[in-house]
Amino acid sequence: MLNKFCKKPLYAVTRKLALVAMGTEKADLVIRDAKLINVCTAEIQEHTDVAVAEGRIALVGDAAHCIGPDTKVIDAGGQYIAPGFMDGHLHVESSMVSVGEYGRAVVPHGTTAIFMDPHEICNVFGLEGVKAMIADAKRTPLKAMCSAPSCVPAVPGFEDTGASINADDIREMMSWDGIVGLGEMMNFPGVTGGNEAVHAELAETLKADQVITGHYPAFNTGAALNAYIAAGARCCHESTRAVDVLEKMRHGMYAQIRYGSGWRDLPNIIQAVLDDHIDDRYACLVTDDAHPETLIENGHLDHLVRLAIKEGLDPVRAIQYVTINTASCFRLEHEMGSITPGKCADIVFLEDLKEIRVTRTIIDGEIAAENGERAELNEEPAFPEHFYHSMHVGEIITEASFEIKAPEELVLNGTIKTRVIESLPGNTITKECIVAMPVQNGIVPAAPDLDVIKMVVFERHHETGTKGFGFVKGFGLQKGAMAQTVSHDAHNLLVAGTNDADMALAANTLIECGGGICAVADGKVLAVVPLPIAGLMSDKHVEEVAEQITRLGEAWKILGCSFASPFMTMAIVPLACIPELRLTNRGLVDCRSFTGAALFEAQ
Repeated sequence: MLNKFCKKPLYAVTRKLALVAMGTEKADLVIRDAKLINVCTAEIQEHTDVAVAEGRIALVGDAAHCIGPDTKVIDAGGQYIAPGFMDGHLHVESSMVSVGEYGRAVVPHGTTAIFMDPHEICNVFGLEGVKAMIADAKRTPLKAMCSAPSCVPAVPGFEDTGASINADDIREMMSWDGIVGLGEMMNFPGVTGGNEAVHAELAETLKADQVITGHYPAFNTGAALNAYIAAGARCCHESTRAVDVLEKMRHGMYAQIRYGSGWRDLPNIIQAVLDDHIDDRYACLVTDDAHPETLIENGHLDHLVRLAIKEGLDPVRAIQYVTINTASCFRLEHEMGSITPGKCADIVFLEDLKEIRVTRTIIDGEIAAENGERAELNEEPAFPEHFYHSMHVGEIITEASFEIKAPEELVLNGTIKTRVIESLPGNTITKECIVAMPVQNGIVPAAPDLDVIKMVVFERHHETGTKGFGFVKGFGLQKGAMAQTVSHDAHNLLVAGTNDADMALAANTLIECGGGICAVADGKVLAVVPLPIAGLMSDKHVEEVAEQITRLGEAWKILGCSFASPFMTMAIVPLACIPELRLTNRGLVDCRSFTGAALFEAQ
C-alpha cells in the first residue's frame, strides 16, 4: 500500500535519507540523548539520537555527524521517545467536534494518526458526508486516515437512514485519496450467512488491496468467527470477554482492546494478554468513541496506555499496542509505527513510563504540540451549508406524540406484559426483559418506580413520519426527559423520559437548534449541547463543547442517572446490530435473530 499520509513518499527521498545517514548531507532535525522505546525489539535503548530529513527518519544511533549549521537540534535530556500513537478504530463524530478540533484535542497527547470510520455522518449525508470529513481533516497535522463506511444502514430493513451504501459506493470510495480500508463490517450475520450484497462490498475492498475492519460482538468463537475472519475481516473492537480477545488473536485477527467514554472493556479483557506466554503482536488499544470532556480531562491513547499499565501490562508492550501493532494491522508498518530508518518521523516525547506524560509531539519531523498546549487552527470548519439543516421530522411533536396505547385484549389486572430494553453501564450490550407495566386509562406510561422509562425514536431524515415506541430500563431516571440526534447508527431523533410533556419539550428543543443532545425536567431545559453539523457535531472549539457536555452530565444526575457518559449509553439503544434488543424508528428489533419484536405479549 502506498502511504499518502507522510510529508513525502519514500521513493522520492531515498537518496536524501541515505546521504543524511552517511553525513554527506545534513539533517533537518536531530533529537539527541533520548531513551528510545524500540517497539521492534521491545527494549529501551539509552543515549540514542534520531536524525530526520524530509519528514522521515534517516538514522537512529549516534547522529553527531548529521548535524549542520541549519539543523534544528532537540536535546531530549534523557526523556523517552516513542513512535507516534495510532488509534486503530474510532468515530470522530462521536467526539461531537469536527476532525480539525479532534486533532487539536489529541495531538498534544501523543496521537499522530487515527483510523476513523465516518459512518455516523454517512448515515445522514452519504458519500458527501465522508468527503466532508476527509476535507476537514486537512486542517490538522493529525494523520486522519479514513475507512469507507460499510453498513449504512447498519441493519437494512429495520431502520431508516439519511443515505445508504452499496458495493458500487465502496468501489468509488476505494479510489479516493484518504481511504485506507473498509469501515467496521457490522453485518456479521450477513458475512457468515453469505449475503451477496455484503460480500460484494468485501470483494470491492479486497480488489482494491485494502483492509477490512471488523465488528464481531457474538460469543460464538467457533465456526462463525472462522467464517467471519475467512471473509477478510482483519481486526475487531467488539470483544467484551477475555476469551474473545484470545480466540481472535489465535485466529490471526487483531484484537482491538477498547476503552472510551462509554465502552470501558479494557479492564475486563486485558487479562487475555497479561500472560507472558502469549505473543500479543495482534493486540491493539482503541478508543472507538471518546467525548470532549474525556479528551480534555484524561487524554486519548496516552490515557489507555496508562490504564493498561495500571492493570499490569508492561509499559513497552502497552506502547507497542498503539504503535507497531496498529501500523501492522493496517499493513503500514513499512511507513509508520516505529522509530526506524525510512519511517515517517512521528515521534512522542515522554517523561516516564508510568504516568506517560507527553511533553512533545512531532509529526513528519515538525513539532505539532508541546507541553499539552493545543494549537489554534488556521481555518474554520467548511462543511456544506445544508449540513446545518438536517432535522426533517415528519410531524409536529406534541405530548400526544408519545402516547403508547395498550391493546385491550392483552391487559390483565391493570397491567400489560411488556418487552423492555435493559441497558448496562459501560457496555454496548443490552438485555431483553419482560416487565408487567401499569396501564392507566388505556395508556402505558413510564414507570420510574420500576426504573422503566418510555422511549420514542422519530425518523428525522426524510419526513416519513415513522416512529418506534419502547421502554428502557437501567438508567435510574426519576423525573424529566432527554433527547438526542446522536443515536447510533441511523441518528434519528431519540427521546426518552418519565413524562410526555418533558419529552415533547426535549424533542422540540433539538428540532429548533438543528440537532444535538438535551436534558429537561419540570418544563425547563437543564442543559443542551447544540450539534448543528448533521445533528452530530458542533462547530465550536473542543473546550467549549467539553464544558457543555459537563453541564449535560450534571443535568443527567438531576434526572437520577449515575452512569458515566449516560447519553452515550442511551445513544446505542437504537443500534440494531448488537444483541440483544434495540429500538429503531420502525420498532423493536431482536438483534439475536434479526427479526422484529412485539412490544406487548399475552399474559
